[in-house]
Amino acid sequence: MTHLLSALDAQNNVWSILKEAKEFKEGNSSKKPLKNKSLAMVFEKASTRTRMSFEVGMYQLGGQPLYLSASDLQLGRGEIIEDTARAMSRYVDGVMIRAHKHEDVLQFARYSDVPVINGLTNLEHPCQAFTDIFTINERKNTLDLQMTFLGDGNNVCNSLLLAAAMVGMDVTVACPSSYEPDSIILKDAQKVARKTGSVLKIISDVQDAVAGADVIYTDVWVSMGDELEESQRLNDLRDYQVNQDLLNLAHPDAIVLHCLPAVRDQEITEEVLNGPQSAVWDQAENRLHVQKAIMNWLMG
Repeated sequence: MTHLLSALDAQNNVWSILKEAKEFKEGNSSKKPLKNKSLAMVFEKASTRTRMSFEVGMYQLGGQPLYLSASDLQLGRGEIIEDTARAMSRYVDGVMIRAHKHEDVLQFARYSDVPVINGLTNLEHPCQAFTDIFTINERKNTLDLQMTFLGDGNNVCNSLLLAAAMVGMDVTVACPSSYEPDSIILKDAQKVARKTGSVLKIISDVQDAVAGADVIYTDVWVSMGDELEESQRLNDLRDYQVNQDLLNLAHPDAIVLHCLPAVRDQEITEEVLNGPQSAVWDQAENRLHVQKAIMNWLMG
């Protein structure tokens, strides 16, 4: 059984996913490969782009999406994960889960008879990372580039390190000392990078990280579940804001990415978010096309 629980799970399929996503976006594929198939979409966390891209994408591929919030399921009343997984996989052809704990998604996959897709956990966000790689390649027509991720080395950053290493892109993460990406994922990404020639760095100096970068990426400083740490986080990360002065240090043709939702004048300014170098709205749209390619790979 093949799942997408970590970006690393698609290591042998990343190029075909990118290629098919391009075909879907360009309208060159009229296939309905998921006709008469169903996808259960389980949401423990709120969502805009994940829900819409999977739901619309499943419909466009000829299948049926089924939205399930935590309160819709017996999980909310204490049913154990393995029992839910065993039963649910008798009804559907795939399951996408947006969860709090990464281990819960791993546990679900162990007992599922159908592919499981990680729609976001506290550790990784692989669907977002592959969308980001797709967007960069679409804009730059190459992945032989330098990307700089600024701020909190969170789940998005973790998956980006893995995905970028797979395609040979260099990544510098600029963050305070207590906000580094997951150490185990970083080691895994470095193993991949040694094969592809990707260079991965974790530093704290913002100006050094941004100098000459082709892609500037940021994410919210206070993610879902971090609300109690908000004041501390805003103080610790205040020097990592993506603003025009910072963008001026990057390559003149650099693009800016943000996986959204964005908090203006915290991690990014309005001027940059909606400025001429922003690729954020293409990035948001591309969730649809990449999600379709991922679902077709696993369920088609």
